[in-house]
Amino acid sequence: MLRPWILSMVCVLCGVALAAPRVSRGEPVEAAVFLLLFVLLGGLLSPLVFPRSLDAAEAQRRSAADGRPIVYWRPGCTYCLRLRIRLGTSAGRLHWVDIWRDPAAAAAVREANGGDETVPTVVVAGRPHTNPDPAWVRAQLSRRS
Repeated sequence: MLRPWILSMVCVLCGVALAAPRVSRGEPVEAAVFLLLFVLLGGLLSPLVFPRSLDAAEAQRRSAADGRPIVYWRPGCTYCLRLRIRLGTSAGRLHWVDIWRDPAAAAAVREANGGDETVPTVVVAGRPHTNPDPAWVRAQLSRRS
């Protein structure tokens, strides 16, 4: 259950490691800046910036009912973060599935990508699209609303 948080924790620990010597040298402002930057980076790489994840079966059921795309993602993925940020408030209208929390989702992504767990993989109308342009995803979402 801690796996999605590993990258975030590493960022915070790096910030602490860089800030501690500065505090001991009497440079508290510099230390605070380093720590703040690494805490912010850790927050961006955490699961907190993504909408609540569903399991693969629930996302497929909901997508079949409302026609909205499914986004398979994992924490720490910069392409997933790029997609999430560029979608803005529209991201909440998609069905997000964390492949690290759901083995069935990871298997679906591997099947769609020739055995690789390449994310983000967006499934629109049953067809997978690997790392699509965020503008394209937004257009798909507006077509189905």
